[in-house]
Amino acid sequence: MATGKKRILVIYHSQGGTMELMARHFARGAAREKEITTVLKPAAEAGIDDLLDCGAIAIGSPEYFGTMAGMIKDFFDRTFGAAQEKTIGLPFIIFVCAGNDGRGAIMQIERIAAGYKWRKVLEHLRIVGRPGEKELAELEELGQTLAAGLDFGIF
Repeated sequence: MATGKKRILVIYHSQGGTMELMARHFARGAAREKEITTVLKPAAEAGIDDLLDCGAIAIGSPEYFGTMAGMIKDFFDRTFGAAQEKTIGLPFIIFVCAGNDGRGAIMQIERIAAGYKWRKVLEHLRIVGRPGEKELAELEELGQTLAAGLDFGIF
């Protein structure tokens, strides 16, 4: 596991801009904790080095047809073999935006995270429809909570 590293990796996939907006708000909240470095990357640009260098990961995915975004799955496909034994216990959180429900994407990501043996440290955030100011504020709070927990060694 990436113990003692004060870096949060925030990966996301966005086609229409909604998930990018959500990921930016999450990262903004995490950046409030001055001892934490926040790395915000589209899943297509994130790789094994990013994963191995983080002390926690946040995964933002839209839900497409009841599943996670393909680029999120692609990130997992590209990193699993090299990271599986090196990221055991990595704190993780998921935030999803869905037109209908969002639970399918969360369930799929959780199943993959279980394969890595990552540790869910906070409740995942599921937003149905376009996020408003309240939901964006919740994302910032979630990011700051993850960062504070990492900074204080809680996670």
